[in-house]
Amino acid sequence: MIHSPIKLRHLVAFQEVARLGRIKSAAEALSITQPGISKTLRELEESLGVKLFERLPRGVRLTPAGRTLLRHAAPALRSLREGIDAIRQDTVETVVRLGALSNVEGGLLPEVLYRLHARQPDLRMEVDTGTSAALLARLRLGELDLVLGRMSEAEEIRDLQFQHLYYEPLIAVVRRDHPLLTSSHAPDTPALMAYPWVVPPRGTTLREQLERFWVEQAAEPPRLAVETLSLPLSTRYALMSDAVWITPQDTAREAIAAGTLVRLAQPIEARGGSVGYAVNTSQPTPRAVEDFCDCLRDVAAAYPVSYKLNNL
Repeated sequence: MIHSPIKLRHLVAFQEVARLGRIKSAAEALSITQPGISKTLRELEESLGVKLFERLPRGVRLTPAGRTLLRHAAPALRSLREGIDAIRQDTVETVVRLGALSNVEGGLLPEVLYRLHARQPDLRMEVDTGTSAALLARLRLGELDLVLGRMSEAEEIRDLQFQHLYYEPLIAVVRRDHPLLTSSHAPDTPALMAYPWVVPPRGTTLREQLERFWVEQAAEPPRLAVETLSLPLSTRYALMSDAVWITPQDTAREAIAAGTLVRLAQPIEARGGSVGYAVNTSQPTPRAVEDFCDCLRDVAAAYPVSYKLNNL
């Protein structure tokens, strides 16, 4: 049983502060005063005998004890909300709340959804995109059912369960009439560095891998023309300019197959990153989520066979 001094209001306040990272913002979201929410947090910390937050110059950060409590409290609060919704006869089991990283938006995910809806046309997908850190934080809070993409190196995954599906490398692509393609020899790293690059933004696992590449090559970073996770923006800019686009293999697959973009031979990484999905095992798994994962594994089982490096 929950220790008697701990009330639902303690857990709600704790979750909101953890979600927003600022006591003031949480107080505004809950329509209570800042001193009131601070008192509630103190009561919770005193009841548990641990510090749940580190106070920073701007906002707060969860302590290890706070992360542990959040991992269990957030799904419990979500289950309570869903129980209330179920009483109101909402069909929560027919909805899957998915966080999708950019590398699966253009290839893997649409194929999975197409096959899934052929089997279950009434199932509704709520798909949110963003960085791995942001989406995994929402998964831990119980706001998402799972997160799909390339993220196994993210520090934020440490207390979640990750299911590996396949490896996908970062590649460099340019438009088909790019100056780098006029030479009879494959361009080397210094040649690539002479042109502006389109790259993933800082704080993403893709950018971390790219920065390791620069260190391994003992090369100064090139001029960064665009830093974004937007696939339409990256694709269009690469087609219009002399920029070198660094992207996961699958995001440029269709453009490469159509001949509008060309993959350069320069390897950014040898094996690639692990693509898979993360779930929060401390929260219940609805049947709709299980069905999505079954379909996802079926599609992914054959996926690398069709898109090996030498086929692009």
